Amino acid sequence: MTSIPPGLPEVPAAPVNPARSTTRSPLSDGEWHRLHPLTPLLRGGLFLVVVIGIVIANLRERLIDWFLPALVPDLPDGELPPDPLDYVLEHNLILIGLLAVLGIAAIVVGIFWLSWRFHTFRITGHEVEVRSGVLFRTHRRAPLDRVQGVNLTRPMIARLLGTAKLEVVGAGLDANVSLEYLSTQSAEAVRADILRLASGMRLAAETPALPGESSAARARRVAGTVSDGITGIIVGAEEPVAEPESVVHIPVLRLVASHLLSGSTVSLLVLLVAIVVGSTMGSPWVLFAFIPALLGFGAYWVRGITRALRYSIAPTPSGVRITFGLFTTITEILPPGRVHAVEVTQSILWRPAGWWSVTVNRLSGRSVESGQDQFTTVLPVGTRADVERVLRLLLTDLPESEWPLVFEHGILGPQQDDPYTNTPRRARILRPLSWRRNGFLLARDAMFLRRGLIWRALAIFPLARMQSVALEQGPLDRALRVASARIHTITGRVHGGLGAIDRDTAVDLFADTSQRAISAAATDRSHRWAGSDQVPVEPDMSGVRE
Repeated sequence: MTSIPPGLPEVPAAPVNPARSTTRSPLSDGEWHRLHPLTPLLRGGLFLVVVIGIVIANLRERLIDWFLPALVPDLPDGELPPDPLDYVLEHNLILIGLLAVLGIAAIVVGIFWLSWRFHTFRITGHEVEVRSGVLFRTHRRAPLDRVQGVNLTRPMIARLLGTAKLEVVGAGLDANVSLEYLSTQSAEAVRADILRLASGMRLAAETPALPGESSAARARRVAGTVSDGITGIIVGAEEPVAEPESVVHIPVLRLVASHLLSGSTVSLLVLLVAIVVGSTMGSPWVLFAFIPALLGFGAYWVRGITRALRYSIAPTPSGVRITFGLFTTITEILPPGRVHAVEVTQSILWRPAGWWSVTVNRLSGRSVESGQDQFTTVLPVGTRADVERVLRLLLTDLPESEWPLVFEHGILGPQQDDPYTNTPRRARILRPLSWRRNGFLLARDAMFLRRGLIWRALAIFPLARMQSVALEQGPLDRALRVASARIHTITGRVHGGLGAIDRDTAVDLFADTSQRAISAAATDRSHRWAGSDQVPVEPDMSGVRE
């Protein structure tokens, strides 16, 4: 783990049991294990919904007669329209019907049981392996030295049953390995083991017996860890209790207001005005086009709020822990050295309130089109103090002397004695509003790109994880003697392009960035953080303006 920036107090990390920090959990002993016994039920939920839907569709009149008799119209002799149940009763096929239902249920249960029986996993000192399938077998491996994070997902039904889905994020598209489902306690223990092994730590080969515990009792304890979630139907572990509190707390009113003051709301209002104008010009049917748009916006708006509820971010010995979600709770651990870019943005609608959002580029094992925005937004909305707390957790290598480059000169700039290199005056036609802000700064360990006047943005690229740098120049750029620079990193929401900078300055930037990126990558050891005694801590924000 990287060192704490100078000037920050050494706040002690969350208490960690030394024995547990170096001892394997029972499910990480290198042997093959099965998932939670309720896994078939949780993974077959969609199938059960389809079956229930078919039953309701065929027995809807009878169900209405049972539960809502007042809605049933008056029929001769009180008869209802025929349904499959009437056919079974009229032909005295009750026994055959019950046997058929039991047979179908037995087949479904058997298929689910076989699926669970043949779905196994093991965790060795080098990788996580998962084998699944009955007729068509699959075998997936996730090397621990390429782990980008470990996510713990708790859908609402799984939370009621005390279970969780563990997802090991790999370095590559469709490289994730999922363990769905484990008991919540087992998932927490397995996640801790994977992160320790990914850090370079070696764990004990065996699970030690408890004091005074016999070998038979120890075997029962190890085997019983798989079914711990059954006892958690009423009470289940929601969060690790030994980790520090969140350094940022987002009030619900701020979260709701941030969604109201968003680009999607503006788009909805523009659509509403267009529809009203169209209806007044002789086309009243246009008003009906607004209904699906309003329903879609409402669903999008509510989903965005519920995803950001219960948000928390805190330092842990294995990285930064981020939790979010009201109904489906997701807890992810972002280890050191896995953030490839950070961007702080502010729309003009948020400027009076002083709100900002923070996104990152990170390997998530998914494509950008998959819609997994929750894995890139690390701060949905926050004040300046909130943003600085989050950045200090993500950019632990940034020296204290360079922090003014982030806010005073970067996000809020330009100010007097601006250290950024901006668009030259001769090229202001290319950036008529933001040419004074449009600029870059190459620091010792990172590249800063400052853009936008109406929508402010500051992108920070750690040089150690930069993949390449490129220069581009079109005909108009050549006429104005400017060029565009592009920082290449993993695909994500953080854009690495900056246009309209002086041509000669861009050439020097190309050479300097390439040399510094190579040197930074050669000396970077953040991906193996086991040997460090320090962990990210909550910074002292007493001197920062709220």
